[in-house]
Amino acid sequence: MNRSSLQADRLTRRAASWVLLLSGLGLPLITHAKPGIVGKPAPEPRAEFWIDAQGRPTRFSLAEQRGKWVHLKFWQSWCPGCHAHGFPALAKLAAAFADEPRVVNVALQTVFEGFGSNSADKVRQTQLRYKLPMVFGHDPGNGPRAPGGGTMARYRSGGTPWHVVIDPAGNVVFNGFSIDTERAIDAIRSSLRKG
Repeated sequence: MNRSSLQADRLTRRAASWVLLLSGLGLPLITHAKPGIVGKPAPEPRAEFWIDAQGRPTRFSLAEQRGKWVHLKFWQSWCPGCHAHGFPALAKLAAAFADEPRVVNVALQTVFEGFGSNSADKVRQTQLRYKLPMVFGHDPGNGPRAPGGGTMARYRSGGTPWHVVIDPAGNVVFNGFSIDTERAIDAIRSSLRKG
């Protein structure tokens, strides 16, 4: 082997050892170059359960929301960014469209780590903490051996907090960590006026 082949072989082995180490620790590995699925049809979110604004069991389906704007907010109860940025953004969007039936806000706990802490009981606690009268759900992920969970994998999210905006045709128009709430509100209002 020549010198450049030896260096490439060493780098490959080093990368493979990091992959084994990280996966052995149960840490999620990024398997795609860029998170998000902007421009693609929105897949159904997966949830173990959904609750309505009063904490009662309910159902939620994107198929039933066709013709409406949908804002999905992914979170985990132990996520500092979710509490510092994600929920305030969700509350602002919810308040802006409180009387608009063509806009739906949904909060889904998408667990990919801390399975014991980001538990199902935190869903109602968080809903009450932020006084958010909307549907909340719990996606328990696939356990510590398969981090990422169903919904996170379907949306190729990069973690939490994560915001997804789906247009009335059912396509993802925003998919990212941080959302500019003022711009989102203006864009949705503009679309509603036109249509």
